Amino acid sequence: MPDSIKDIYEHEFGLPQPEKEKNNYLLHIGLFLLTFITTTIAGAQWISGQPGPYQFSFILKGLPYSISIMFIISCHEFGHYFAARYHKVKATLPYYIPFPPILIFINFGTMGAVIKTKSIIPTKKAMFDIGAAGPIAGFIACLIVLVYGFTHVPGIEYLLKIHPDFFSPDFGKNGIELVFGNTLLFSLLKVIFIHGSQFFPPMSEVYHYPYLCVGWFGLFVTAMNMIPIGQLDGGHIAYTMFGEKKHFNIALVSFFILLALGFLGLFEELLNLDFSIGWTGWLLWALLLFFVIKLKHPHVPDDSELDFKRMLLGYFSFFIFIISFSPTPFMIAMPK
Repeated sequence: MPDSIKDIYEHEFGLPQPEKEKNNYLLHIGLFLLTFITTTIAGAQWISGQPGPYQFSFILKGLPYSISIMFIISCHEFGHYFAARYHKVKATLPYYIPFPPILIFINFGTMGAVIKTKSIIPTKKAMFDIGAAGPIAGFIACLIVLVYGFTHVPGIEYLLKIHPDFFSPDFGKNGIELVFGNTLLFSLLKVIFIHGSQFFPPMSEVYHYPYLCVGWFGLFVTAMNMIPIGQLDGGHIAYTMFGEKKHFNIALVSFFILLALGFLGLFEELLNLDFSIGWTGWLLWALLLFFVIKLKHPHVPDDSELDFKRMLLGYFSFFIFIISFSPTPFMIAMPK
């Protein structure tokens, strides 16, 4: 998440002011370990397709998942952290956010991580570097995990151990089916690495494959953060690249696109339509952006323009957004 979003949370929810904060290493380590535990349990659940039992042998199955997801989250947040340190902006170490994987249907065991800035970001260049470093570092980590996942897809026997009736005509008819939405990058990697008659799971079964699941989730989170609105990472980048007025216009367009995708998903669910595009979650995210994070980026008293290299890097970051974004990231099919 972008660093200065934390300022919003402090203002809205009355959290302590960052300048009064000190790094509490025990807290950071404790949150890391707790998040590692919750993601390991979540990984075991995703991979096996079962909620338990919570025996040691069952939980161990989630280690490839948790190691991968902690790697991606850490790369993203330390990208922000080291960029802040480079520009002499005081910042905390990452606060990892565990989430018990037993509370909701779609739960990855964590809500990511955040760092807090403890001093003012002085220039547009510094804001750009801090905002862009996180998603770019996280994207590279996602790409590493995905390439490994695509080049190490187990044979059909792996899936048959989870679903012995996978080839049965009645498979999935009596249960809820969760389908991950495709992205341009995910599709491209499939074309590059999956050849001929080599087995590759359908998007309704990808979550059983830890590296593919985590890589896909990493792209999803990267895309959410790269939406060019307010103080999201993408908002920081767009503001520093294009200026205050153009950024707000871009934010408005992005907001209404999210609303449209959200309402399409909502209408599809309520009216039992088949748009095959949209997701209700985009509506919730749009409302959160509007009421909490805000569409408009706070004014930065620096009129200098970014250099050519940073502009090029900014366009590359939005290319990352395009190839990582899915208009329908989750599809849930009810029993037939």
